[in-house]
Formats: sequence, C-alpha cells, structure tokens
Amino acid sequence: MQTSSDRHEYPDHWEADVVLRDGGTARIRPITVDDAERLVSFYEQVSDESKYYRFFAPYPRLSAKDVHRFTHHDFVDRVGLAATVGGEFIATVRYDRINGDGMPASAPADEAEVAFLVQDAHQGRGVASALLEHIAAVARERAIRRFAAEVLPANNKMIKVFTDAGYTQKRSFEDGVVRLEFDLEPTDRSLAVQRAREQRAEARSVQRLLAPGSVAVIGAGRTPGGVGRSVLDNLRQAGFTGRLYAVNTALQEKQLDGVPAHRSVRDIADPVDLAVVAVPTEHVPGIVTECGEHGVQGLVVVSAGYAESGPEGRERQRELVRHARTYGMRIIGPNAFGVINTAPAVRLNASLAPQMPRPGRIGLFAQSGAIGIALLSRLHRRGGGVTGVTGVSTFVSSGNRADVSGNDVLQYWYDDPDTDVALMYLESIGNPRKFTRLARRTAAAKPLVVVQGARHGGAAPQGHAVRATRLPHATVSALLRQAGVIRVDTITELVDAGLLLARQPLPRGPRVAILGNSESLGLLTYDACLAEGLRPLPPRDLTTAASAEDFHKALSQALADDGCDAVVVTAIPAVGETSAADEALAEALRSSALEAPAKPVLVVHVELGGLAEALSAAASTAPQAPEGAPGASPGARFHPSDRSPAAPPAEPAPDIRLIPAYPAAERAVRALAEAVKYAQWRTDAREPGKVPEYEDIDEKGAARLIDDLLARGEGLTLGGEQTAALLGRYGIDVHQALPAPTPDEAVAAARAIGYPVALKTTAPHLRHRADLGGVRLDVADEEQLRRAYAELTELFGPPTVLRPVVQGMAPRGVDTVVHAVIDPAAGAVLSFGLSGAASELLGDTAHRLIPVTDRDAASLVRSIRTAPLLFGWRGSAPVDTAALEELMLRVSRLVDDHPEVVAVSLEPVVVAPAGLSVLGATVRLARAPLRDDLGPRTLPVV
Repeated sequence: MQTSSDRHEYPDHWEADVVLRDGGTARIRPITVDDAERLVSFYEQVSDESKYYRFFAPYPRLSAKDVHRFTHHDFVDRVGLAATVGGEFIATVRYDRINGDGMPASAPADEAEVAFLVQDAHQGRGVASALLEHIAAVARERAIRRFAAEVLPANNKMIKVFTDAGYTQKRSFEDGVVRLEFDLEPTDRSLAVQRAREQRAEARSVQRLLAPGSVAVIGAGRTPGGVGRSVLDNLRQAGFTGRLYAVNTALQEKQLDGVPAHRSVRDIADPVDLAVVAVPTEHVPGIVTECGEHGVQGLVVVSAGYAESGPEGRERQRELVRHARTYGMRIIGPNAFGVINTAPAVRLNASLAPQMPRPGRIGLFAQSGAIGIALLSRLHRRGGGVTGVTGVSTFVSSGNRADVSGNDVLQYWYDDPDTDVALMYLESIGNPRKFTRLARRTAAAKPLVVVQGARHGGAAPQGHAVRATRLPHATVSALLRQAGVIRVDTITELVDAGLLLARQPLPRGPRVAILGNSESLGLLTYDACLAEGLRPLPPRDLTTAASAEDFHKALSQALADDGCDAVVVTAIPAVGETSAADEALAEALRSSALEAPAKPVLVVHVELGGLAEALSAAASTAPQAPEGAPGASPGARFHPSDRSPAAPPAEPAPDIRLIPAYPAAERAVRALAEAVKYAQWRTDAREPGKVPEYEDIDEKGAARLIDDLLARGEGLTLGGEQTAALLGRYGIDVHQALPAPTPDEAVAAARAIGYPVALKTTAPHLRHRADLGGVRLDVADEEQLRRAYAELTELFGPPTVLRPVVQGMAPRGVDTVVHAVIDPAAGAVLSFGLSGAASELLGDTAHRLIPVTDRDAASLVRSIRTAPLLFGWRGSAPVDTAALEELMLRVSRLVDDHPEVVAVSLEPVVVAPAGLSVLGATVRLARAPLRDDLGPRTLPVV
C-alpha cells in the first residue's frame, strides 16, 4: 500500500500489471509522495529531446516545486500514474481537471489535460498506449468525459498514440501546437484497438517462452535422474537450436555433457531468454532476482511446493509472480511439466517429456502434467488406440498457471501459422468471460477443442486461483459452445476430434455415407450416426471379399455423390491378411480421398494396427531409428524409458491428406458429429446477427431511475412499482398486480382491474408453483373471488403469510421464463425455458451471453427440448415467438446498457398466439464494478 498524497485514500484498485508490445511486463500504479526520488532518477534518464517535447522548451532538470507537483495528487482532479519495471519508473502520465477556459477546476467540470513522458530506452514498447488506457479508465471513474492534449507537431510518436487509440477526437493547430481533444467514452473502434493490442502483446509474451534464442536450466545436477538434469538432457537430445546453459551453485566443471556450465545465471556472458527453474522452493526467490537482474525474459518453474500445498504455499506463489513481474518476466508454472516447440527452427523440449513428440499442426495446452503426458503419448502412438496421423506444433503444461494461462496461449495460437487445431485440457478457467471472448475469435479461424476436468468436484483444484461462479457446469459448457468451442468429455474424445480436424476438411452438412466389408460394423456406425444427430445414408456392404480396388471404387463413388457430406469407411481384417494388404488398402483409400479433397473421410477399423500404421506411413512424422539399427521400425511409440536422441523429425506438408483411423464406430462418429456442429457454427458466425435498436427505449431515463434507487442502498431488490417503472423504460410491460391483504381489498382491486381476474399468492414457498394450488384463475365476479380467497387462506394460511394479489387475466398461451443474471465469472447471461416443475427437474433451460443478437434470440427459443410446445405441438396453436424473441432482446439491452442491473427475472411470461403477457417480474440492483472486461488491459491479480 502506497502513502496517500492529498485528500483521498490511495486507490489500490488502479494498480495493474500489463503486457507490453514486446511481450515484457510492466506495473502501472498511482504516483504518490513516496516517489520523489524515483521521479527525479527517471527524469535524469530521459533525453533532452523527449524533455523538450514534454515541456515545449529545454528543461534539463525538475525543480523542487515540479517534484512536489508531480508527486502530490488528490486522486480526483489531479492524478498521476507511472509504469514501473524493477521498481523504477519507465514512463509517467498525469491529468489535471480543467474548466472551459483551460484553468484548474473541480467537478462538475468534465475535461482534463493529459500529458505523457516515456524513457527513451522504453519507447516503442507500447508503454504510452497502455498508460492511456489506464488513465482514461481512471478519468471515467472520476466523471471526466474528455481529454485534451497539446503536442508539438514534430512529436509524431505521441500524436500517433492519441490518434491510434480509436476514440472520437477533434484536432486543431494554433500557435505552433497541435491540440487534440477526444471523448473517453469507449467506441467500437477503441475497443477493437485495445483488443488487438492485447492479442499482439500476450501472443508475443508466449512466443518469447516458446521460441527462445537461449535457455538456462537452473538446478541441473551432475548425475542423471534429477528434475533439472532431466530437463537439460531433454533439451539437448531434442536438438535445441539455440544456446543452452546448465546452472547449479554446486558445479565446478565448465561443461556438463558438452553444455556450458555456470554456478549462477549472472556468470553467463550472453543474454538468456528463458530460464527453467528446478531448485528447491526456498531457493526460488533468489533465482528469480538473479534472472531478473540478468535480463531473462521468462521463466518455466517446475519446482513444486506452492499453492498446491496449502495456504502458505499459495502466498509463496503470489509472491513468486509479483517478484517475477517486477522484472518484466512472465512465468509458466509453478509446478509445471514444461513447454515444447517442435518447429525445426527451434526444437525446444524444455519439459519432463523424455522424447520430443513428432511435429505437426496440433497445439496442446494442459493444466495437469499427468494429462499432458497422456495427451502427448496418445498423439504419438500409432495403432492400438488412436492412430497418430499428425503431431504437435507446441505444447504447454502450465501447472498451477499462476501467470501464463490458457487465455495467453490462445492469443498465441490465434495467428500462429504452425497451429491448425488447438486442444486444451482445463481444470479451471480463471477468467471465463475473457476465455469465451478469445475462444469465439479463435474458433472463427481454427478449431478449438476443450475438455474440462474437475467438473463435478465443486471446487477448483489446489493451486488454481479462480473467480467463483454461481452457474452450473452445464450452463458454462453451453456458453462455451455458443462461443464455438468444441466441448468434449474425455481426453480420448479430445484426441479423436483433434486428429480429424487437423488434416480433414470440415463437413458441409450432416449427411454421412457408410461403406465397408462388414455389414455389422456398418450397422453399428449407422446407429451411432443417428444417436449423434447425423443423417446417415444406408450402409454399403462390400462383403468380406472386398479388395483394395473395391474400396477405392466405392469410396470414389461415395465422395462424388452430391448427397453425401462425409464418408466413414469400416474395415475388418480378412483371415491371413498381411501387412502388404494393409498398405494396399491404405493407399487405395488415400488416393480415392485425394479425388474429392472437400469431404472428410474417416476409417473405423477392428484390430487393424497394420492399416492404422499404413494410413499415415506415406507422410509419417514419427522419429525414425537409423536404418539397420536393432529393433528399428517405422512409427516408433512414445515410451517414457526411451531416452535415445531422435533425429529431427520431418513435418508433413499441411496439404497432405492424412486419414484418421478409429478402433470403434462410436468414437469416429462422435468426432465427426463435433466437426459437423463446429462447421455449422462457423457458417452461422459469418453472419452473427445484430442487436436491434428500439426507438421506445429510454436509456437515460432508466439510468436516472437506477441512480435514484441505488442512492437508497448498496444493493436492493426492487418493489413491484419500481420494477414495472424500470422495465417500462425498456418497453417491457408488466401485467398489473394489486395487493389483496383482505377479502374486501381483493374485491376493490378486482373492480379496479375489471373481471375476470386471477387471485394468487406471492409467498416464496408458493410463488410460481401453480401445481400446489396457490392460484385461482378466471374469477368472474365478487362471489367467486370471496370464495376463492377463503379457500386459499383455509388451505395455506393467513393472508400475512400468503401475500395474495389480484391480477387481470391474460390471454391463454404457453408459460415461459426469462432470466438474466450477472455472474461474477462468466459475465451477463440470458436464460430461457418453459415454466413449471418438469422443465426445472429436467434442466431444460437454454443460455446465451449478453448482449444477445436477433439470431441468438431466435436460436435460444428453439434450443430447449420442449420448444415444440411453442410451435403447435400435437395440433395446438403456435404462439407468438417473434414477440418472445423481442422481449428477450429488450431484457438483454437493459442488462447490457446498465451494469447495475445484476438480475432480472420474468416469470411467468405467457406467450399467446398473438402477443405475450409478463405476469411476474423481479429486478435486483447493485453498484457497478469499478473495472470489467471492457476496461483497460491488465494481467490477472495475484
């Protein structure tokens, strides 16, 4: 905690770690009175030219008055922020609130003058752009709506910082100075600029970890077998193309198995890009300091004993990340398995995997080392389980993912030319809102397949700091699918889908041709297709006597059929079949598939290891043993005990058609079904729909009402009149319900509304439970109303408990429910389902992320299992789904426009053949968070 400067408490929520353009990190924080010496030291390292650009005149040093002014802030009308590395300033920004005449002012003046200064050594790293995002967010928080900046015409770099930010701005030139004025309200362009910068910076930070020019393994011992020595051996045997160093305080030798050895990273004369830390936990802080002072860019910490070990370890982990970020370093780990990059120009195996996997087009991310081993092994194998038809581009096992997470790796994979498919094993998602946003963008370019572990444990694994969520796992999964994520349940399904998507085209539809030499296997495949929602054509049985030429001809005919979108080939071995026959069949399938490259082909084989090997042998990516070596065979299997160096494996060309083979029909079909759904999502994503504008929405009036209501308390559930008033601002009419605490007041309410009416209880235990008998409908007159009132009080208790209300009758229709909620992890979510115990029991509710587009609303209505009830099931009249979709769009707009609206519940919403009626509504308000995913770029708080 820093010392407060003037009137207001130190705003520690303004502190943030950011990733800069070159992939390094810096810390942004408010400037305080304690920073006088840092400010003077910083200014002394700025060039005379930069000082001239800042003050428009030669200004060699700061006076005592200047230092006081630049370090004393009230955090409201005068604010200064600094970007720091190693605890020292590298850049500053400040604003001063001004009035219309440009003089110092206080609120309600809503304009401020802003100025930057960046050390010359750090210019070009994107520091000023990051500071502008943060100072703009601070200003908005302090009710400043506009910045003004005066810049010398020659200061092109600073002019570019302002003009490239994407804000709405005005530019003028007077007295030899360029004056820029820009509104701070985020625009689509400013948000796009911010997101693009975030992507480039975070991708670059991961690239520095995956493609280093030099690596030091700290903790590498003399004798084989230890963790550090194993990583060193794996790097050496993989043929790492950069400089490699062994570091251990106990080393006296100058070399360790041919690798230059040093007692400290400080003793290495050349720069070190990446350090792998494998030392006891108590020695890690000293190692981090040495690495930071030497200029190391990133760390892979395989050492354990952190958050996975309990509260004390969790605090050690926080301090580790804070310590590393002080020097601008990012961390993979701690408790990490390591990283791999198979690119021929890198050949990095900074992991505990004893053998380099074959190169390929699949990116792998695993939070668990054990699962990482399993994934590498399954992708490496040929035959038996899954056929290894392609290999790995990059692999990251993040361990406790205290810093670098799946979000960062997604940023890297998004535009990585060597990765076509991303596979992720996640045990927790630290920032689901950001993950969903990144996943949607990534999935539009390349498939993203995710399996979640610890789905039903109720808590994140030890070592993972995550935001709490109130949403069930099924809801989170549905939201991920909405973002284009291919959600699977097991690592077997993860690999099955990855192998298909890596080298086969996406199917254009669900129509599947099935052919093979086993009628039974064909029928199993046919049934599996139906179970997965595909549209299989009748299986074609080639009989067990079918030759390779018969398969070639049949596959060519199926692929040429315009009524077919994909082909599943089933094959069983003939008695006495040889490996030559396997190779002939594989070549027949490959050559036929090349004739129709736009349609995917899969093979289901039964105990056909030879065929599985042959299908990928022509472009094998497996490490090959030297010719004539004992036991040499194509497609060597990944085995932990295999420690022999492998020659650099050759990567197949991306356009080579490799056919995946599966040992079971249901596995092949499940992978194909996921590909079909993903292909449809890609098609739909090209036209995502729009968020409609409704002329009758009173956004400003709603904002004023919300402010007035929140002035009464920090968070509150609105009463009936307040709810109706707020919803009315967005064109949502709530059916009037009048309280009826006595029979006479019930009669008076009915007269005011007009018969027929409904009498219902609003007690929490009876609310929305018509099945319990707490509602009386079509009450036609006073006599019936008094009788109904007496029945309810006799059955359920006195009016003080029942809280009865009288409401006008709505047209008959289908009872539905519309909910919106702000989840602390996932963000704003809109939910829809039919009203009633059956839907609740079955969990028949659909979800979409807010803001909802018109296409989202239409799909939301149709995605529940009971949707046929809305469209005329069994001869009933179809209801007005267009009105229902419009209602959901209006609710979405309300929640999206006003973050203070944290929950909306409309139940029941009776949808009639013409129009709908909202019979019950509740709204909950709370203060909006100071920062959200739309705020400035930040790394997660540790």
